[in-house]
Amino acid sequence: MLVTLNRPAAANAMNTQLGTELMTLFEALGLDAGDTRCVVLTGAGDRAFCAGADLKERRGMTDDAWKRQHLIYERMVRAVLACPLPVIAAVNGAAYGGGCELALACDFVYASAHARFALTEVTLGIIPGTGGTQTLARAVGERRAKEIILTGTPFGAAEAERWGMVSRLLPSADLAAAALATAEIIARNAPISVRQAKQAIGRGLGMSLWDGLALEIEAYYRTIPTEDRREGITAFNEKRQPRFHGK
Repeated sequence: MLVTLNRPAAANAMNTQLGTELMTLFEALGLDAGDTRCVVLTGAGDRAFCAGADLKERRGMTDDAWKRQHLIYERMVRAVLACPLPVIAAVNGAAYGGGCELALACDFVYASAHARFALTEVTLGIIPGTGGTQTLARAVGERRAKEIILTGTPFGAAEAERWGMVSRLLPSADLAAAALATAEIIARNAPISVRQAKQAIGRGLGMSLWDGLALEIEAYYRTIPTEDRREGITAFNEKRQPRFHGK
């Protein structure tokens, strides 16, 4: 599934409507993904992935209105983080503030060579509030995350790749195709295995090694009684491509 943030005139900035639509979509995928096996998230045009929260909409907001809107953004990013399907961010331009946090909420990030990243919240009197203080530190380490967040200084895609935040750096013209190609590879694999592996990695990182190993074994044993496991072994021995159905 390709999901496009489609507000190019506003650099795909996050307003209440867009946040609500993303929240609704990812919460629905969490309940029933149907035949969808992987999601690619990108922005419309080549100027921006997402420039962060739409500050024009926020201008003059009361504190209560700000909090009500932010609850939508909180639910949105939690729905992305909790999505059982792999989610790939294809960052095609600026990913600032909440846009950077949205990319960090994905499982991994591909970026165009001209992409720029920043968590600028401290320059606006707030802090990252949709996961950035947690997801960035997990991606680049505590000290680098502190430098990025406490200064609010933008950085380029090459730096993001070098620091481990971006998995692949691509020419703009190749970005979407590369992300979709990776999504297709993932989609051909056993869906239950992919979901269990994603969960084991994500949840295991918050545990000790020994607790993580126990979680991994629980996830592993969930794959043993599946039709997909039997199909995978049969296809290997018959020297053909497996046909997985997520059962």
